[in-house]
Amino acid sequence: MFTIDRSKMVKASELLTHETKKHSLIRFLGVLSVLVLYSLFLSLKIGVGAGMFVTLMTWSFFVLSTPIADAGFLLAFPVRIITGIRMMYTQLFAYVIAIGVSAYAFFYTPAVYNSTILLKLFHHILSDPYPFWGILVLSAVGTLLSIYFGDEMVDISSHTERKKYRKHINKYQLIIFTFLIAFTVLLYNFLLSSLGIHIPII
Repeated sequence: MFTIDRSKMVKASELLTHETKKHSLIRFLGVLSVLVLYSLFLSLKIGVGAGMFVTLMTWSFFVLSTPIADAGFLLAFPVRIITGIRMMYTQLFAYVIAIGVSAYAFFYTPAVYNSTILLKLFHHILSDPYPFWGILVLSAVGTLLSIYFGDEMVDISSHTERKKYRKHINKYQLIIFTFLIAFTVLLYNFLLSSLGIHIPII
């Protein structure tokens, strides 16, 4: 399952000539640029070690708490290009890393969650399993479906060939819609909690 599959490997020239692969490459470079700039900003502000750890925690937030695969895509895309291993498998590995890093921080270095508003929100999700772990579930389903589409993008050369995307896009849109509602409730709850106002949601 995790052996190098040469039939799934992508030639460098295809990244520039195939419509879908070029789209995936641009997406990868865009997300990578944001991550590098964010890491540099934090390193200058709070030091290299602390900046890298906060960056890793922020990456974990996006892996676990958003229904898009961009954070895991940073790892999955180059692995797919170089080894041919399907991005779905690499995404599962990204989940293991993100869960491990988040659990370590939660139990051993909880102060890191106070570093940014985003990490405070992440801590709010992790600290309140019911109902906010539902966001983690929605995010996992959405992310895996998103990475499923991503694998298809690398397998084909044109957007017109995206059969899996057309077949499952309605399910993905429903997941995104449900996630947005749940995340809105989370944000209101987070804001009220920050103000010291506690209103039971369930």
